[in-house]
Amino acid sequence: MRKVLHHRGPDDSGQWIDPSAGVGLAHTRLSILDLSPAGHQPMATPDGRYQIVFNGEIYNFRELRSDLEQAGALFKSHSDTEVLLHLYACHGAAMVRLLRGMFAFCIWDNAEHCAFLARDPFGIKPLYYADINGQFLFASELQALRHCGLVPNTVNTEAVMQFLEMGSVPEPMTLLQSVSMLEAGHMLTWHGGEFTTESYWSLDFSAVDREPNAAGLARAALLDSLHAHFVSDVPVGVFLSGGIDSTALVALARELGMQQLATFSIGVDSATLDESSVARRTAEHFGTSHHELRLTSKVGESAFEAFLKHMDQPSIDGFNSFTVSSFAQSQGMKVVLSGLGGDELFGGYPSFQQVPKLSRFSRSLHRLPGLSASLGAVAERWAPQSRFRRLGGYLRQPPSLLGAWRTYRGVFSRAEAQQIANRLLGVTSGNKVGSALDDVSGNLSAYLEQLPDEADAVSVLELQCYMRNQLLRDSDVMSMAHGLELRVPFVDRVLFESLARIPASQRIQAGKKLLLEAIPEIPEWVANQPKRGFTFPFEQWLEASWGTAFREVTRSLPNANATWYQRWAVFMLDRWLADSK
Repeated sequence: MRKVLHHRGPDDSGQWIDPSAGVGLAHTRLSILDLSPAGHQPMATPDGRYQIVFNGEIYNFRELRSDLEQAGALFKSHSDTEVLLHLYACHGAAMVRLLRGMFAFCIWDNAEHCAFLARDPFGIKPLYYADINGQFLFASELQALRHCGLVPNTVNTEAVMQFLEMGSVPEPMTLLQSVSMLEAGHMLTWHGGEFTTESYWSLDFSAVDREPNAAGLARAALLDSLHAHFVSDVPVGVFLSGGIDSTALVALARELGMQQLATFSIGVDSATLDESSVARRTAEHFGTSHHELRLTSKVGESAFEAFLKHMDQPSIDGFNSFTVSSFAQSQGMKVVLSGLGGDELFGGYPSFQQVPKLSRFSRSLHRLPGLSASLGAVAERWAPQSRFRRLGGYLRQPPSLLGAWRTYRGVFSRAEAQQIANRLLGVTSGNKVGSALDDVSGNLSAYLEQLPDEADAVSVLELQCYMRNQLLRDSDVMSMAHGLELRVPFVDRVLFESLARIPASQRIQAGKKLLLEAIPEIPEWVANQPKRGFTFPFEQWLEASWGTAFREVTRSLPNANATWYQRWAVFMLDRWLADSK
């Protein structure tokens, strides 16, 4: 398992095994704080009672350390790992509520013979686990469990269906039947061959009163988050895509006095997708040390096999993160910041307008008995495109914001997903698919409907579903594939709790108005350009260089008018399934 995870921590590795207790911990280290051997893991308390393996960063570890020292704790290192050990010894499980950062860790208690595991509030750092016949295993990547020889390789059919419908596998599911992901904001305790999980934090938008100084509040909170995310004993760079969010990070970094700031962007040979000229102009404006890679089809093809090798679970995204991370690492970087999360907080996606419209449309049709179900049945069966088939399936259900969002964000309709899953897996999915998520979806749907503003509901969905299950997962696995730590200042518990005080009517406005008001240093050529994702011209490359492989896998898709996103999704899933055999 340690060997499989070497790429995540190429600087050091270690293991601790207690044969009498039947316990072993292994770790690979990417040295960011306290680069000395004192930061080596697994790490133990002086009395040997507690052992820890930890992945991530605790941004407020110095403040926590100061409090612990005043209480009498003695430290041997300057690492945040040691702070976690002393916090647990002092506060037990309640310590997770004191942490600001991204983390996944396990602490073994030799005296009580129990393990305590926890994952950060937003799920930035992954934590997979399996409980098999009283054996408990965990890891930072699914592939470490896939290849350890102790976990059955049985594919989770429900997870396959969810991936085909939405483009990602929703936690706590994974594509392996016997492996789960510890959900974001949850902790797990294992003792005596049994384990329990518990939520310690969740999203909460409850602001109703207008905030008189929304821009000032947002700016102060953003500056505070960015300052925290620069905690490091190595240089910190920024992925500069040319959009508002990454430009905001550079502008605020200059406000904080960060000198010799390195920025990284990628240019492609597509006028509609290339943002490199905007990023270059922005870098010159703020005086950063800018690095730009021109990514041609040939260069992209050369990186593609390595990308597939590091695919932990299939995704309809991720290659962009893989490529820019490789570039930053080649320039000597160990830590970079990303603007991920800005769209979810400030309403940068079209979903903030389209999902409420779709929900209201469904509600209006349902006022006429039988109309919505009839139209939905026709569309679901006969519509030529998947988006209309998904719409048909939605209209046959009771109207809900969750259903509208899944329809808008979906990849394949449920019927199409079943056909593809049956072909790839050789089994019939049936109506049981999705049942494991029924309770979770029901609770989420009920919560969304009682929020004071529909925009808040969309924000929750984007944060809790799209960002958590796809964007954060891809960002972690594809940056760590190169031993690069990716930090996301917009995805921060303290920042979120500050911004949640601002009602959606102020926080979520067209063109991310509040963010632009909070950071007026963002140049007009960034603020006024049309929104374009940090993406590559896959469609052209797919046909030019990788067309044979893609056509072989996707030629029997149920939809003759399949989009390249759909073809990409099936190709990625097929490759993952082939590697699992």
